[in-house]
Formats: sequence, structure tokens, C-alpha cells
Amino acid sequence: MTTIHVFDPALCCSTGVCGVEVDQQLVDFSADIEWVKQHGAQIERFNLAQQPMAFAENPVAKAFLERSGAEALPLILVDGEVALAGRYPNRAELSRWAAIAETAEKPASGCCGGGRSC
Repeated sequence: MTTIHVFDPALCCSTGVCGVEVDQQLVDFSADIEWVKQHGAQIERFNLAQQPMAFAENPVAKAFLERSGAEALPLILVDGEVALAGRYPNRAELSRWAAIAETAEKPASGCCGGGRSC
């Protein structure tokens, strides 16, 4: 089974979805993580502020930080290899890496959506 590791920048809490000004990108990413977990994906997140040893003990994450710095996070590893850096993946990317068939969750909008003809 595929393992996805997310090395987050220093966040105020484990998901970054806390405080008075919540970054919508982190809200969306947290929801996407829960969705892929519900479909059997193995995902672990490591917060630089709360789990610095996870960065130090992972040779890929450690080398990435030394080379690019914390401002280049997040770092996404899939089975120990760099899959993405500098931004959070979307649901389609997470689904592909975890070999999950992505299902449409939002109905089509507009006059021609939902199987109707215009």
C-alpha cells in the first residue's frame, strides 16, 4: 500500500486549521486528507513546529530543508520519494498517488448540467 507523508511548515496546530484567520487552502487540504483516509489511504502529517525530529530523522525531508529551507514547505513524499513541494496537493493528486478512484462530489451546475439539455 502507498504511504504519503506530508511535511508541513510550522503551523499553529497539527492541521493549521485553527486560530482566527484560517487559510482556506489548509481547510480544503484537511478535508481532502480525510476523504482519502476514508478510502483506505495511508497519510501522515508532520508539523515542523511540533514534530521537528520527524524532519531530522527522514533523510529526504532533512536534505530538502537543508537545500531549500522551511519556506519551500510543504513537502509531499509518496513511498519515500518527492512527489510535490511548495504547495499542497489537490484531491485528484492525492487520489492518484493512493490509487483511489476519485468520485464526482459536486453536481454539474448551469442549465445544461445534471443530464438536462438546453
